[in-house]
Amino acid sequence: MYLKKVDGLRAVTLPDGSVMTRADLPNPDTRRWVASRKAAVVRGVLYGLISREEALKRYSLSEEEFHEWLQAITEHGEMALKATAVQKYRQL
Repeated sequence: MYLKKVDGLRAVTLPDGSVMTRADLPNPDTRRWVASRKAAVVRGVLYGLISREEALKRYSLSEEEFHEWLQAITEHGEMALKATAVQKYRQL
């Protein structure tokens, strides 16, 4: 088996003991962002699998959009990333 050379880590161990690899990250061509995909990107950045800059470039995200995802997960958990829950977790 041949592994493609990548900068950085190939896998990280999360606090719950599970392992996250680059294969667990969403496809760079993702157009439909469901909560689980957003959470995977945030987890990948938080635990050092990919850098923040690489995530922004790879997924064509703005700094503000990524910050909103990160803030939603930090304050309310992954459920806050669901589009149907935006009003429930939105700060007024």
